Amino acid sequence: MKRTYIHNARIVNEGQTFEGAIVIENEVIAEVLKAGETPASPCDETIDAKGLYLIPGVIDDHVHFRDPGLTHKADMYTESMAAAAGGVTSYMDMPNTNPLTTTLEALEDKFQDAATKSIVNYSFYFGATNDNADLMPKLDKQKVCGVKLFMGSSTGNMLVDQMDTLKNIFANAGMLIATHCEDQQIISANTAAYKEKYGEDPDVKYHPEIRNEEACYRSSALAVQMAKETGARLHIMHISTAKELELLENKPIEEKNITAEACVSHLFFCDEDYEKFGARIKCNPAIKTKKDRDALRQALTGNLIDVIGTDHAPHLLSEKQGGALKAVSGMPTLQFSLLSVMELVHQGLLSIEQLVQKMCHAPASLYQMEKRGYIRPGYKADLVLLNPAHEWTVTNDCILSKCGWSPMEGQTFHSKVERTFVNGHQVYADNQVDTNHRGQALTFCR
Repeated sequence: MKRTYIHNARIVNEGQTFEGAIVIENEVIAEVLKAGETPASPCDETIDAKGLYLIPGVIDDHVHFRDPGLTHKADMYTESMAAAAGGVTSYMDMPNTNPLTTTLEALEDKFQDAATKSIVNYSFYFGATNDNADLMPKLDKQKVCGVKLFMGSSTGNMLVDQMDTLKNIFANAGMLIATHCEDQQIISANTAAYKEKYGEDPDVKYHPEIRNEEACYRSSALAVQMAKETGARLHIMHISTAKELELLENKPIEEKNITAEACVSHLFFCDEDYEKFGARIKCNPAIKTKKDRDALRQALTGNLIDVIGTDHAPHLLSEKQGGALKAVSGMPTLQFSLLSVMELVHQGLLSIEQLVQKMCHAPASLYQMEKRGYIRPGYKADLVLLNPAHEWTVTNDCILSKCGWSPMEGQTFHSKVERTFVNGHQVYADNQVDTNHRGQALTFCR
């Protein structure tokens, strides 16, 4: 049994920050100590964390690792490397791959593949379609993180647009339903109007006008209505507008049946940034106005927005050429998500305790994750040592995503991930990832 002693840390956990230490025994946290307390027995390794925050590992509820079938962009191995370097110890991957994760066989294949490739912990969504609702009662609720429902077009042609099918899914999913909410009729009408006015591929600056506030709000409102009518457990992903916040309740997760996620892209960028970044920041739902961005940031300080994810969606730069219609949507942000939100902490817009709540605790609680997301004895030792006072600038050579670029390239951050532990094993330190380590399948207490 290996015992690792991390001391002199500023531990951030469950709304408190205190000087202390932890002891890791093999895969789990054995002891959580306040300053001055000593381990119950000798340790094999000692790590001095003076000047560093010790936080639970980030849990990203929303990634697209492109595996299988789209691995020219990304794969489980490369993207889990980026996760480890960014302090992300667990992820939940989306079903719009090739083949789509819309059968029990395709779902099981992804779990088996991840066991051989993924450096950090993992689970996978089952993709809802217009004709597979009968499979949902057969899903293993202790193993599958949730059902993903595209209530608007997205990559992979998984749009569910039949009202009877939507009602059936909400009534019978039997677990958390994570939705992509954009109204396709509104988007189609706007697309036709903008093509007529600006040609076949309008400038990318028109992307948030084509996929506009009303498209998002109307679809999110429908999802909320269906969840209330059926009692379904609804999680609205990547909220992008201030108006959608009107649909949400400002109370703790434990008291809610409808929760929401904001993504780093919508918290970090606004429509003014299209001029600089062009299609590199094109994503669905679109990045919208500064007013929307600031409203989302403010919502993080309470309980309107519950979780911060990434919608990490790698594409080759060659696929990002074009404007509002021809450039593909999505961007890689996973490696820099924790540091991007730390910038909000440095700016005084968010506290470090709120960051840990939204990126670590809340995803674990919301998905009913088994013994992860908190610094507690007996919990898996998924941990990050974070330096809050290390200024550095992102260069291309440090980007680990297979696509080879990030909109964060050139960004100066004021904090740095020093070490990442997954199941008690140090997977990242000294700017190096231990590529021999493999994570575990997440389990859920349902």
